[in-house]
Amino acid sequence: MGEERIRIGGDLPVRRLGYGTAQLTGPGYWGPRGGPRDAVAVLRRAVERGVTLIDTADNYGPSIAEELVARALHPYPEGLLIATKGGVVRTGDQAWHIAGRPEQLRAMCEASLRRLRLDTIGLYQLHRLDPEVPAAEQLGALDELRAQGKIRHIGLDTVTVEQLASALESTGIAAVQNRYNLLDRGSEALLELCEARGIAFLPWFPLGNGSLTSDPVCAEVAAAHGATPGQIALAWLLRRSPVLCPTPGTGSLAHLEENLDSAGVRLTDEDMSRLDALGGAPQVTPRRGRRSAPPA
Repeated sequence: MGEERIRIGGDLPVRRLGYGTAQLTGPGYWGPRGGPRDAVAVLRRAVERGVTLIDTADNYGPSIAEELVARALHPYPEGLLIATKGGVVRTGDQAWHIAGRPEQLRAMCEASLRRLRLDTIGLYQLHRLDPEVPAAEQLGALDELRAQGKIRHIGLDTVTVEQLASALESTGIAAVQNRYNLLDRGSEALLELCEARGIAFLPWFPLGNGSLTSDPVCAEVAAAHGATPGQIALAWLLRRSPVLCPTPGTGSLAHLEENLDSAGVRLTDEDMSRLDALGGAPQVTPRRGRRSAPPA
């Protein structure tokens, strides 16, 4: 893997190409996906290949992904950052309930600490801002957890520029996660704010959820490099901005190797111009309501 790094929160250095755990669970991020042995093998291989950022969430499974991370990687090697998320409760494969009351966030964090076998979570991300709870109360609960040493840095998932700017007025935000990829640049303004403030941006659906394979420009650039369209999409993200930290997920060892090899793809200025011209879709904004948190 390449050696490009970023310091999450200014003090946690990680390689910018990480690994996301959602695909270790079943359809809709619900239930198990096959036997745990395969998931354990993928997680261990990711770390063997130099991954230092593992991104997970308490509702993947639910609980399954976090438990697999601990089973595969605990005791954690020095320098490995485990990032997880709280703030969404699952009651089915299509049921996502936003849950941002302070007492809920505290309980979720405590449960993640137990499952991950950690004393401190390096990056704890609010999976969705709850529209029915004042943002100050949600961020305040996370600040309290940080003051207690249970989390080190705070992140936000699926936010607008205005929401991030408002949050930064009251507390430190180390990372955000929004949908962003080669074909979807809707969060461009958010990326610019992250660059200006030194905030890591972990794009979800970094491979376009499969849509990249049918794009002819991406295919042509891939052919010129002896790469796959997915590798080109990841290489584009790594070059697009120094704060972008893609964490592509997979349950396949072969696909994991392919994703991680994308760090070695060197796109030319001409490649970047062609890929940049592909444009993007309208911004994906957080949905409202307790049953409407999209998967990320």
